[in-house]
Amino acid sequence: MARNSSGFRTEIIDVASRLFATSGYKGTSLQDIAREVGCSKAALLYHFDGKDAILTELLAPAVRALAELDARLAGLEGDAAVLPAVEGYVDFVLRFRRQVKILYDAIPEMLRHAALAEVPEKSDRLLDALAGRSPDAEPRVAALMVLAAVPAVCTSPTPLPDAELRRVLIRSALRTLDRDLTHP
Repeated sequence: MARNSSGFRTEIIDVASRLFATSGYKGTSLQDIAREVGCSKAALLYHFDGKDAILTELLAPAVRALAELDARLAGLEGDAAVLPAVEGYVDFVLRFRRQVKILYDAIPEMLRHAALAEVPEKSDRLLDALAGRSPDAEPRVAALMVLAAVPAVCTSPTPLPDAELRRVLIRSALRTLDRDLTHP
């Protein structure tokens, strides 16, 4: 039975996402992806120009979502930025767990990827929002801790369903940021 092109591309992206998250981007070959999808490497290359093109398409929704979060936070100042930044970041990482794991496993190399050209700047602005726009070292260090911890928790096995995990992550992030912002 022939596969439709759109469905086949989605299957390739899904398989590549899983393999990149478990074996790393560098540790996954096109042949590995083709074998898991159940096709030849040539068939895979018919749909994508190479592994880099697969990664670009895999990361595109996460990059768009980060840009949307950045835009939502842009006009917020001081404490008004903290809760939306924490909630937005937790939601982002929960939604894009695999992509975040792929990135965290090879941050320096991944950030040189063309699909992620805007990520360092947007991450700096997210850090600034999490720190309540403060230039002081303590809130900025706390914000860095939140940036690092949320992906670590979201990409590890946890017995909590996502809704409960979200609630715990947001409350914990707000405590880390030393914010007395009301959140259930």
